Amino acid sequence: MTGNIENQQGPRHKRDLTRRKVVVAGAGAGATLAAGAFAGETKAKGGGTSATGTATGAETCYKLTSETTEGPYYIDADKLRQDITEDKEGIPLTLGIKVIDSETCEPLRNAAVDIWHCDALGIYSGYESLSTGGGGGGAPTGAPSGTPTGTPTGEPPTGAPSGGTGGGGMHEEPTDDRRYLRGTWRTDKQGRVTFRTIFPGWYRGRCVHIHTKVHVDGEWTDAGYEGGHTCHTGQFFFDEESVLASAEVAPYSTSTTERTTLTEDTIYDQSGTQGGLLKLKYDKKNIAKGVQASITVGVDPEATHDGTDDAVQPGASATASATASAS
Repeated sequence: MTGNIENQQGPRHKRDLTRRKVVVAGAGAGATLAAGAFAGETKAKGGGTSATGTATGAETCYKLTSETTEGPYYIDADKLRQDITEDKEGIPLTLGIKVIDSETCEPLRNAAVDIWHCDALGIYSGYESLSTGGGGGGAPTGAPSGTPTGTPTGEPPTGAPSGGTGGGGMHEEPTDDRRYLRGTWRTDKQGRVTFRTIFPGWYRGRCVHIHTKVHVDGEWTDAGYEGGHTCHTGQFFFDEESVLASAEVAPYSTSTTERTTLTEDTIYDQSGTQGGLLKLKYDKKNIAKGVQASITVGVDPEATHDGTDDAVQPGASATASATASAS
């Protein structure tokens, strides 16, 4: 695996995914989480796992993980790497994702998993001039309530929240060459992939979250990952306790942006793990030491969910949603 595309513009958002090709950059080995069940798993008879722990006969599988909007700030697999931190300051976060077929419970190996998120002050790489964020203010100290009323610094994302868990996001073309807090890596034979990053910050209109996509049926080559289709587009979410704890730590504590809570968010469907809520482990007295997050993502590998279209079968046509959302 060769190549480095630090300053390379990502491919066009609307191109045919069967022509999807990326160049490998930063192919170092990544850290792995300690052995154990991922978020949402309980051990079933015979050593397997199930979503509910009530398997009878055939093992009970996970429900499909909620599909959500892609949002305006996706860049198609610009970097293949597990450590996506680059030079960004923040609380260290190790994110472990397990991808399985929700019908069979079998792990999906060699799938390409994308993640991307904003930095500690709500800024997205590739879109620094469009992102919202700010510094110089105090951190929230109590449990927030009600609708945010303050005026954040910076420009808000294009579009307005559309509500619900579906909808689309009018894609924005990148405005700069930065690619921090973005990366793609393959799942192993157990369907697992691990990323090293930082705890995300927040921006106007959204709770703290990480975007993700899962691509299958492509081919890993010396040049990268080619072909296939996107079987899942979703977002991962953080509970309020962890977000409030992070807000006491610099640089999060310097943000002046009003924060949307998990229950106020228009994208999170309030369904827990199925909706993308992460299982978190950290020192409750010192979150700055780092956070371990994990989740199991149940997908339908035969379906196509690209975050802008209704679910369709591979090869079928889809009508893109024209609904804009701040994501």
